Amino acid sequence: MSVNATAPAALGGRTAAGANTSNYQNILRNPKFQELVSSRGKFGWTLSVLMLVIYLGFILLVAFDKPLLAQKIASGSSISLGIVLGLGVILSAFVLTGVYVVRANGRFDDLTEQLKQEMGR
Repeated sequence: MSVNATAPAALGGRTAAGANTSNYQNILRNPKFQELVSSRGKFGWTLSVLMLVIYLGFILLVAFDKPLLAQKIASGSSISLGIVLGLGVILSAFVLTGVYVVRANGRFDDLTEQLKQEMGR
């Protein structure tokens, strides 16, 4: 995502058309704004790639190692390793979402507030 596409979010939801042009340009050039956009993008992509690796890893196991996934987790159990791993894939999505929310409500919100204070809002 480009810095220009993200600027209205830093303005509290106002669009570029509703913002003072010089303020808009000042925000785009502000190091805190650039740090916010950069760190949020990198963190989002990192979590996305991690989720993709988890999901594709599971799909590749399904495709190429069915006997491994068919193994029971304990003798006499009806639950297979595939069910446990599939549940792990689903839970990992929730965990990664939670990790992003914690970071967004902490570091990203702090940067946004600092930026607003610098810009006099």
